[in-house]
Amino acid sequence: MSDSYLQGLFAERIGGIRFGKDTTIYKFEKIKRAKAAARKAKPDVELIDMGVGEPDDKAFPEVIAALTEEAAKVDNRFYSDNGCAEFKAAARAYMEELYGVELDADKEINHSIGSKSALTLLPACFINPGDITVMTVPGYPVLGTWTQYLGGEVVNLPLLKENHFLPDLDSLTADQKKRCKLIYLNYPNNPTGASATPEFYDKAIAFAKANRCLLVVDAPYAPLNFRGKPLSILSRPEGKEYAIELHSMSKGFNMTGWRLGWVCGSAAAVKAFATVKDNADSGQFLAIQKAAVKALQNQKAITPQICDKYRRRLAALVETLQQLGFAAKMPEGSFFLYVEIPKGVKDGRRFANAEEFSQWMITEKLISTVPWDDVGHFVRFSATFVAPGLAEEQRVLNEVKKRLRDSIFEF
Repeated sequence: MSDSYLQGLFAERIGGIRFGKDTTIYKFEKIKRAKAAARKAKPDVELIDMGVGEPDDKAFPEVIAALTEEAAKVDNRFYSDNGCAEFKAAARAYMEELYGVELDADKEINHSIGSKSALTLLPACFINPGDITVMTVPGYPVLGTWTQYLGGEVVNLPLLKENHFLPDLDSLTADQKKRCKLIYLNYPNNPTGASATPEFYDKAIAFAKANRCLLVVDAPYAPLNFRGKPLSILSRPEGKEYAIELHSMSKGFNMTGWRLGWVCGSAAAVKAFATVKDNADSGQFLAIQKAAVKALQNQKAITPQICDKYRRRLAALVETLQQLGFAAKMPEGSFFLYVEIPKGVKDGRRFANAEEFSQWMITEKLISTVPWDDVGHFVRFSATFVAPGLAEEQRVLNEVKKRLRDSIFEF
């Protein structure tokens, strides 16, 4: 069948006339295919999926009960537009309780239909053709993708092990600093598990001030912090003037599919976001927002349980991998463990990159991880494997140890 006339209408930002013709198989599709093949080849062996980047459990009972109650109310059937007052007030109280940040609920907070949605809209607030968004690699590319859609440019800064997986903003050229509008930061970080320090945030704020740009701090993992009190850039001096922070109900409350979060910080940036958002969506279902109020009000009971579970699982994974020779180190936050791959195994198998190692792990060990070859060769283990209850969790971790100890890795 010949191409539809639409083939010539597609925008260049998605490939233009070449759209749909790229035969490249991306890593997540390769992982999906490898898992399917492994299950078919060894149907009697459980595949342990440590590649999933979302919580393994449902929302807490009191939150689900609140959703049920609120969904039954006729007044909640309307569009919420830029959010309901109850959710903004709860987010304001949460930010003060957990991070010590005082915000104006009306001017410095606006709900989003998840952080991903917010990251797609923010470039429309700031980016003109030729403007620059600074991204970090490895990392979540959405803010950069939409910058390029709008004719902007992306400068990627590597997250290096020797720099504690923090970007070197001073490495930008004078021209890049001049054209920079947005700087993307994500801490605790996916995939590295690193956390920002107050000193790093202070330096980033000083950089934004000197170069007249905005810090976009993606903080969905902020509550899952293993190094002490969770940190918000807005708690630092002048943070609210030079940063906007994205928070989420997904990671710290087991509400991933509910698609709800908020942006907060700079009043001018929040206003711009709300203006663009008002022309992009009609708001998240009011019942979801009001159920989230219950979660935010109960954060002291909910989030520590989630955090403790992932800390426990990650500690066990670190211990196992260290015993096998990996340079595994307990992450500072998130639910990810980021480790350098071995050069090979004693049977002669060599690994040129993380993708090869990840494929070998799926095929030979039926353990799924995510490879990252952007800066060095690492794989990401996720502690979100499905294991309801402590006994099942221990069984899965023991099974991982059993399968891996059969191989002698060379580093």
